[in-house]
Amino acid sequence: MHFKWNYEKPTSEQTQTAEELGLKLGISPILAGILIKRGVATESAAKRFFRPQLNDLINPFLMKDMDVAVDRLNDAMGRKERIMVYGDYDVDGCTAVALVYKFLQQFYSNIDYYIPDRYDEGYGVSYKGIEYAHKTGVKLIIILDCGIKAMNEIAYAKSLGIDFIICDHHVPDEEMPQAVAILNPKREDDSYPFKHLCGCGVGFKFMQAFAKNNGIPFSRLIPLLDLCAVSIAADIVPVVDENRILAFHGLKQLNQNPSIGLKAIIDICGLSGRTLTMSDIVFKIGPRINASGRMENGRESVDLLVEKELGNALKEAKHINEYNEQRKDIDKQMTEEANQIISKIESQKRHSSIVLYDDKWKKGVIGIVASRLTEIYIRPTIVLTRDKDLATGSARSVTGFDVYSAIKSCRDLLINFGGHTYAAGLTLKWKDVPEFRRRFQKYVDEHIQPEQTEAILNIDSMIDFKDITRKLHADLRKFGPFGPMNPKPLFCTTEVYDFGTSKVVGREQEHIKLELVDSKSNNVMNGIAFGQSGSARYIKSKRSFDIAYTIEDNAFKHNGIQLQIEDIRPSEENCN
Repeated sequence: MHFKWNYEKPTSEQTQTAEELGLKLGISPILAGILIKRGVATESAAKRFFRPQLNDLINPFLMKDMDVAVDRLNDAMGRKERIMVYGDYDVDGCTAVALVYKFLQQFYSNIDYYIPDRYDEGYGVSYKGIEYAHKTGVKLIIILDCGIKAMNEIAYAKSLGIDFIICDHHVPDEEMPQAVAILNPKREDDSYPFKHLCGCGVGFKFMQAFAKNNGIPFSRLIPLLDLCAVSIAADIVPVVDENRILAFHGLKQLNQNPSIGLKAIIDICGLSGRTLTMSDIVFKIGPRINASGRMENGRESVDLLVEKELGNALKEAKHINEYNEQRKDIDKQMTEEANQIISKIESQKRHSSIVLYDDKWKKGVIGIVASRLTEIYIRPTIVLTRDKDLATGSARSVTGFDVYSAIKSCRDLLINFGGHTYAAGLTLKWKDVPEFRRRFQKYVDEHIQPEQTEAILNIDSMIDFKDITRKLHADLRKFGPFGPMNPKPLFCTTEVYDFGTSKVVGREQEHIKLELVDSKSNNVMNGIAFGQSGSARYIKSKRSFDIAYTIEDNAFKHNGIQLQIEDIRPSEENCN
């Protein structure tokens, strides 16, 4: 992949401001400059950034309908009504259900949870789920990470005497369901200050409000923050403001005292004994929680997340790990098939989006395949599969492009759709897929900006190897947790050379293990360039080159530093 490097050299005024802030904070002006670029420009703001405080969480009662939701929950518990906690089958939904169920179960026993079957019931509120609730005497359903568009289903539940409290974060329509309360910071009539909570985050705010209303100490909520961190990382929501506070303290909980279910997943992933990061959640923990809902039924993941006995949890974790291995095989096969289809579609070269469909593809894996294709081709992508006379699809987008709005522009063809800027789901009649594809691609072609379909690396700072000290590395860790809107700082060093020991590694000789020197110091830096073995010949030619990289821990050296190299280019191309 050929990346475009974006780098803005700081002005003399910006350099001076960074030096002054760096002195106040006791950090390198390099890092102070990055802080300023991220909108953290004062000493007090920097201290809040580096040490997020739970006391700074927003008052949950600022969210529209929160008082109504708490009153209805109190009434249900006072009347000893049966309560069902209902959620989506992905990581966000499963962690949200586990969080709300685990917290309420401490104070109330007449409560159950329910995760719909992806293959039998589909996304969101199902009539089968409502019938089960009615049959078991449920009077109140708390639904998490879905429900905001379940107009007919919730109306039907109301006719059966079942109330709904919706905790969702997906974009609502103009008309909303007849729920007792709708907690969703994306409501147009909601003035809640932070709009980017995940579904689990909305569930946490509900429990925070319930605790506050009932005089329950906030400390009783802290053990549940590990679920929030997992959800924030896996659902790819911005790691800023309230999400940053929840993720920071959630990671702390995950590392120091994780719940039994998450501890079992950590063990099964081989992550025990190391400090876990958001990346570990995204690439290791999250996929295993997801795998249950993708391959069979997401309830198994919730069973694991609420498990209280480690022996049982380890058995359940091993089981969902087997699901994950199956998922990886199917994912790889489907991605290869999708790539072959794209290579044969001549007209694809004229379009700035991808819409693919195949009636044999597995519904539970199409979202992953859409993500893979978006990364490979840097295009908004929709992947669809067939379910009887219907097509079910998942959409993923590129930086800055609202794929939800693109899908919404075709709503007259859709039976159902929902999501947010970067990820969405949709259902339509199979016969309408070609027309949907034509109209979706036309919308994207007309609205996407050329730079949104380019592979861009935004360089935070241009530095020399002599700048990479242990103190800079230690201070850099404080910038985490990392994620959207707070990515790992990306550095560039120009005119570096192979120290003479760099080599190609990996099962298929696809990576490069590097030892590098730059032209301004004698420092030798270790690095790894994943999937970039095509640059090995140039590196060994003794010519200089430039690298864009993040600074990481070296797992094989105590207090060691390693560069994770994102791109390599001949020095004559240079940063610009």
